[in-house]
Amino acid sequence: MVSILLLALLIIWIGPHQMWDVIINANIWLILLAVSIHLFVVWIRSLRWGYIIKQPWEFKKNFIVKTIGLFAGNFTPMRTGGEVLSAVAGKKINQITLSEGLSAGLTERFFDSIIVAVLLITCAFLIPKVKLIAILGGLVSLGLLLLIYLINWREDTSLWIYNRVHYIFRFLPLSEELVENFYHKFTVGLKSIVEYTRLFSSLKNLLIVLLLTTGSWIFECVRLYVVFMAFDVKISFLAIIIIFLLANIIGILSILPGGIGSIELSLTGLFMLFGVPSALGGTIAMVDRLASFWIITALGIIFSAYYARDILYEIKNYTIGLKSSEK
Repeated sequence: MVSILLLALLIIWIGPHQMWDVIINANIWLILLAVSIHLFVVWIRSLRWGYIIKQPWEFKKNFIVKTIGLFAGNFTPMRTGGEVLSAVAGKKINQITLSEGLSAGLTERFFDSIIVAVLLITCAFLIPKVKLIAILGGLVSLGLLLLIYLINWREDTSLWIYNRVHYIFRFLPLSEELVENFYHKFTVGLKSIVEYTRLFSSLKNLLIVLLLTTGSWIFECVRLYVVFMAFDVKISFLAIIIIFLLANIIGILSILPGGIGSIELSLTGLFMLFGVPSALGGTIAMVDRLASFWIITALGIIFSAYYARDILYEIKNYTIGLKSSEK
């Protein structure tokens, strides 16, 4: 509801008629090119997923799993559901264990945080007007990176973090048997996640994942640049990088599902900071989100609906099934 309210406020602030006047003059072919670029970004991310789970050539399966994961991330706070549903979908589609899937998801998030932090801090010194906010965004990414490292690579700290969370379960209206089941499943699962991550973490593997991650983020920025071209707006590519990354950081910190509303507003505000008029900037923000967020959401709904029964069964079986010993 908050997201819908923010989107409505943005449209009212800009003015529906002004937005329409801007849209009808856009180059539709460049907008379609932006959609194609985003689908290529998802393909790169699916290739990265496949490489981590040692199935790099299963292009169709990996694309479906990654799309389902991105769809789940789009509708959960801080996109936390993406890693979980990717792992569950991967168990069904890639025939991997949940621990392998969760390890892959956390590894992906770890390298995403590295790239975002490096790009933001670098651009902060190249574009002085947003130096402070860019450095703050970079520090947030570094904090997330450290947290993922402690969970995904360090068994002792991952169990310590989970034990702090598990303590809360005892105050919830749950049976003692169910609470103990949670504890057993998640502690065993965390140990398996760390084990798989360490086995994967050779220098060669980590460099390849870093390269794929860098490519995916750069092409995301290229997509936004192409949307600007569609509206015949000139802006530096460095500005695009810092605007896009900052908007995504704000979307995560807002804790709104997929940053809906907060990302559109922050993109518009940052565009204005770089001299783009509000009506034009707001329209570009909405069109870019349509070409990326909502296109993948539509695909994710289709794929998730097809596998919904199996996915829901796996989630129920892992979290509630007292007799299951599946990792």
